[in-house]
Amino acid sequence: MYAVLFDIDGTLLQSGGAGHVAFAETFREAFHLTKFPEGVAFAGRSDRAIAQEIMLRAGIEPSLANWQRFHADYCGRLDNVLSACEGAVLPGVLELLDRLEEDSHTALGLLTGNTNFGAQAKTTAYGLAGRFLFGGYGDQRADRDDIAADARRAAKEFIAAEDNEPSLCGVMVIGDTPADIRCGRAIDAFVVAVATGGSSRDELAACQPDLLLEDLTDTEALLAEVSAAERRCLELATQP
Repeated sequence: MYAVLFDIDGTLLQSGGAGHVAFAETFREAFHLTKFPEGVAFAGRSDRAIAQEIMLRAGIEPSLANWQRFHADYCGRLDNVLSACEGAVLPGVLELLDRLEEDSHTALGLLTGNTNFGAQAKTTAYGLAGRFLFGGYGDQRADRDDIAADARRAAKEFIAAEDNEPSLCGVMVIGDTPADIRCGRAIDAFVVAVATGGSSRDELAACQPDLLLEDLTDTEALLAEVSAAERRCLELATQP
């Protein structure tokens, strides 16, 4: 079975800045931080890494206890923030998911810097709940390469539990930032970059993804690679 791992923000959907708003409200309410640090980068990073940077810049100890405090408050307010922010599923996403789900030899998962709760909240808010069977998340990891390794491991475990699919035969990573490209390389994935997030086409091209798309409305090359990968897997499985 072939695993296709999707980033969320900027790849599947735009949440209207809900993550930024929820971070700012959480630090204000849970940590009494009146001035949110400027210039904190969110794109392509894990929620844990972002929270740790804000803590350090604000003079808050980036301890496990403070991460747990942040996480509890953030989870408690994210649904309300999502409903108040105006976002959308990005062009072509639903059609691509439908096409991939038609293939019984393809399994869909997430590779995201969002926490597990955040990922489920965002996909649920935009009608994508239940379409992803496993994933790697930003709860335990600050480094995106480690999240990618978690996602690949989760794919292997999911596929191992499927009676008719003996093993994971390959991985595709789809994302919108240079960090998505780098973490895909770290797990030997075929990397698709899509210019629907905060990174320009030139910035993405400089990182040399295997496939670069303007958006997910034109995915014939992507689907052709999935089919080719599955054929390669079948050939390997039938070799004596």
